[in-house]
Amino acid sequence: MSALFQPFTLRDVTIPNRVWMPPMCQYSAAPEGPETGAPNDWHFAHYAARAAGGTGLIIVEATGVSPEGRISPYDLGIWNDTQVEAFRRITRFLVSQGTVPGIQLAHAGRKASTDQPWKGGAPVGADAHGWHALAPSAVAFDDIHPVPTELTADQIREIVGQFADAARRALAAGFEVAEIHGAHGYLINEFLSPHSNHRTDAYGGSYGNRTRFALEVVDAVREVWPDDKPLFFRISATDWLEEGGWTADDTVRFAAELKAHGVDLVDVSTGGNASGVRIPVGPGYQVPFAARVKAETAMPVAAVGLITDAEQAEKILANGEADAVLLGRELLRNPSWARHAARELGGDVHVPAQYHRSV
Repeated sequence: MSALFQPFTLRDVTIPNRVWMPPMCQYSAAPEGPETGAPNDWHFAHYAARAAGGTGLIIVEATGVSPEGRISPYDLGIWNDTQVEAFRRITRFLVSQGTVPGIQLAHAGRKASTDQPWKGGAPVGADAHGWHALAPSAVAFDDIHPVPTELTADQIREIVGQFADAARRALAAGFEVAEIHGAHGYLINEFLSPHSNHRTDAYGGSYGNRTRFALEVVDAVREVWPDDKPLFFRISATDWLEEGGWTADDTVRFAAELKAHGVDLVDVSTGGNASGVRIPVGPGYQVPFAARVKAETAMPVAAVGLITDAEQAEKILANGEADAVLLGRELLRNPSWARHAARELGGDVHVPAQYHRSV
């Protein structure tokens, strides 16, 4: 049987195949009013199509644990019960198609309050539903982003609680997998990296201090997230800086600590925390980082980064480089990628009865 279409069990949740959809922001939620941050018809249609196409796990896009935790005013959030109820419509449908519903809990930190990317993605102010960003240190991401407000110790503790509250709501909304967003230059990644964390208190300086916030978030979420459900952590394995940043060595060390704190899988990406860096983008360019974490820590990993065709994905799994693959842009292009790959590789995948003529 194709490795890509073998089920994968973490705790008491079995994901039917290893074709997974990573979080990809749609920037399509209402920016104000009672429906702020709640998924709408677009989100339902978007995720439903990939579930009907046979995707084993769908991780809903970065979802703000607070209003100021969103990347843009148009992002999803899970800080109130209106949002929970709207998410239930999506999770019910995903489950009906045999797809496991997951959600990424996120805080954008200093990269918050930006416009929709097709409008340029520049930072926006209060006149465009924006707000002032928060960060571990008063250091701007680049020349375009404003200098963020440095978080106090009390504010850090408040955000840890917001992650826990968001996890409770995610459970009520019907999600089976929770992922903590610690990648791409957003708040947790900002704490991890000395490039963005210039603090001199218990949350900055040494490796142990810089990882403190992330582990506090993991512990708080794991405490409220049921023991029978898996917890993921998305990490940027490197800042792609020659010096002064988070490194692959740091990632391997940290992955082992995440495992000890109850994380079940690391979703391995790279970059996003330093502007102007050169990244050797190409097919599977991030897979070696996932492979190293898996080899050196025994932590289950998912690989991402320009994985586009069935043979490529199959080889990654067959070679033991990852336990699952996350297809981003390819699933945007082809919602039924899993079904087509199953036909090519001789695997089995769920096909809705209404689509029986397509088999």
